[in-house]
Amino acid sequence: MNTTWEKYKSLPNASNVTRAQLSNGIVVLLRNNPYSSAISMAGYVSAGAAHDANKKLGLADFVARALKYGTQKYDFNQIYNLLESCGANLGFSGSTHNTNFSGKALSEDLPMMLDLLRQTLEQPTFPKNEVAMLRDQMLTGLQIRAQDTRAQAAMNFDHMLYGDDHPYGRPTDGFIETIQAISVEDLHTFHQTHYGPRGMVMAITGNIDPQATINTLETAIGDWTNPNQAPELVIPTPVAPTSPQRKDAVLPDKFQTDLVMGTPGPCRKSPDYLKAVLGNNILGQFGLMGRIGDVVRDQAGLAYHASTSLNATSISGVWEVIAGVNPSNLDRAIDLIKSELERFRSTKVEPEELADSRANLIGRLPISLESNAGVAYLLLRIERFDLGLDYLQTYINELNATTAEDIQDVAVKYINFDQLVISSAGPARESESAE
Repeated sequence: MNTTWEKYKSLPNASNVTRAQLSNGIVVLLRNNPYSSAISMAGYVSAGAAHDANKKLGLADFVARALKYGTQKYDFNQIYNLLESCGANLGFSGSTHNTNFSGKALSEDLPMMLDLLRQTLEQPTFPKNEVAMLRDQMLTGLQIRAQDTRAQAAMNFDHMLYGDDHPYGRPTDGFIETIQAISVEDLHTFHQTHYGPRGMVMAITGNIDPQATINTLETAIGDWTNPNQAPELVIPTPVAPTSPQRKDAVLPDKFQTDLVMGTPGPCRKSPDYLKAVLGNNILGQFGLMGRIGDVVRDQAGLAYHASTSLNATSISGVWEVIAGVNPSNLDRAIDLIKSELERFRSTKVEPEELADSRANLIGRLPISLESNAGVAYLLLRIERFDLGLDYLQTYINELNATTAEDIQDVAVKYINFDQLVISSAGPARESESAE
């Protein structure tokens, strides 16, 4: 029996979420949780790695990480002590499209958190000593990444799928040589050029009064301006591969090979997206019941782990299979995964399989939204992809309406072996293991 929205109407929706726009254009989304003594805050500014020049790739990420290392009002130790004194946290990270921030605090400490957010976003000082220490940390992370089979397989996969010239084909944290090339002046220039209220979105959930919080936000950050802020970058739609591609990277002294393989998938705004989500859950994400894991790992014993994922932005998507295998079993695992993908394309899923997967996806909703942070991140996704505040009701209704024929249609449409990209990273292989 289909699960209706009535059962879940207490989840975030247009009746219990407040959306407002501050005087400077910042969009805020607020939801009260009277049963919590704390708040979660999350958001983003339009200052992502898509703006990075190839020679200084990782600049946006560098700036994001450095925001908390000192401002005109607070030095590094003062920021640390402010957060520690009340058990709060505030963090920043870079991505292709945005610089993201998140924080948690007691409700009574929200004004302090907003003051700190304003200072770090508007007036970072990028002190030379702290920047030097941060650079060392980033370089160490890149050295570790170079020896991480999973990271290398994923990075090479993105590069083959999207190419040299597209932002999605580049690692947001850069390379050793590009991080070494970034100066303190570069950090200041990037910040002055790209940080500002245009395109900024934030969500606050927890024990708050939405209208009073809007007033607090207006006072705290509603007057932030940057007349020199660059226009939001329009990222072009990626061009899909025209033929299959494969790369096997050799990392000596490793024991496991990590595998990433996949094809272009639906973008987040595509009418195919939720049908593909349901199909992906059946194919390889539904816990131990996913087909790929069941066949490749449990039945054939060719993988330590095997699953699928569906990742999407507003302009593109990718349908991936991820597995960790014994190096000698790599080709056999690839062949078996291909066989399962072809079966998924050519045969409709069973009614029971469809019903179980639908119930799993819908049943996970309350659990994923149990925390203030979970709700905040949902609200950000709703705003970013213009899904509407009644998205969860739409989500449930669309899952209930999806048929086995729909799933087969999206499988045939997107799992295209002529566009299949295969990337592995691990030790050199001598031969396939014997049958």
